[in-house]
Amino acid sequence: MKIRLRCVSVAFVAFVASVPSSRAATSPDPTKQLQEFFNTEWEWSLKESPGRASNLGDRRYNDRWDDPTLPAIEARHQHRVDALKRLRAIPQEALSANDRINYEIFEDELNRAIEAERFRFYLAPLDQRGGPQTADELASSLRFTTLKDYEDWLARLQSFPKRLDQIADVMREGIKARIVQPKIVMSRIPAQLDKQIVAKPEDSGFFKPFRKFPADISASDQQRLIEGAKQAIADGIVPAFVKFKAFFEKDYLPACYDGVGLWQHPDGEAAYANRARFYTTTKLTPQQIHDIGLKEVERIRAEMEKIKEKVGFKGTLAEFFGFLRTD
Repeated sequence: MKIRLRCVSVAFVAFVASVPSSRAATSPDPTKQLQEFFNTEWEWSLKESPGRASNLGDRRYNDRWDDPTLPAIEARHQHRVDALKRLRAIPQEALSANDRINYEIFEDELNRAIEAERFRFYLAPLDQRGGPQTADELASSLRFTTLKDYEDWLARLQSFPKRLDQIADVMREGIKARIVQPKIVMSRIPAQLDKQIVAKPEDSGFFKPFRKFPADISASDQQRLIEGAKQAIADGIVPAFVKFKAFFEKDYLPACYDGVGLWQHPDGEAAYANRARFYTTTKLTPQQIHDIGLKEVERIRAEMEKIKEKVGFKGTLAEFFGFLRTD
């Protein structure tokens, strides 16, 4: 009996000795982990940004808008924090050179987004270039070839008034926190809002898709969609914009910064440095970036002077520019 047990023990030891190589063969592949991570994050980003997904040709979320509420913004921030932890759990040293570059780029994007959270720039959700006042322009980026395409757009029209109220709530928080836009920028918004306050639904940019239908959509469906769009615009979108404009002119515009510059932000100096890092993708300070700009202007001006001399132009550099534009 003892001999048998000894034989079993030897066999067991032999089996255990073979386990490490077996485990190594079944351990997660870092390259596959990274690819799965990227795929997961890509799908999450499309779901969280339906407008962006639509612009990219992904029609899965064409019936909805992004969620602009503060709880949703906080949830997106927390997701990025968790995503950074998941990314850093992947052994970077085991990746190929190209994958390490992708890893580092994505890590940097997450870091910059997480770092920007403290400045709450999202409390100023619109400017003269875009916001809910230009939401109808999304229709020009979409394909309308199926019945579902039109029904999805109609669903967006029907939910838009709620979204506009939610954006106004975020802007009210911005007023409280003194995170707004300069008045000189915001003074252009009322005219943009006026374009959305139409007398006839057919004149609205939101109605644009319903002016033309593919031949395979029945006349009854066309009529149903047209009537639904008219009602959504006349009874929902236009009154919502009237309400929003009243809030904007009465409450928001007077609360905007009198001057121009991010220095007016409650944490202005740090916020400006954050934006400088964000848009230049460097770790340089605003002063360092400014100094580079001055040196570049000096360098380029010297090159221009060389060209002026080379062609034999007699006069100032400003006069040379005039010569180039008119000769």
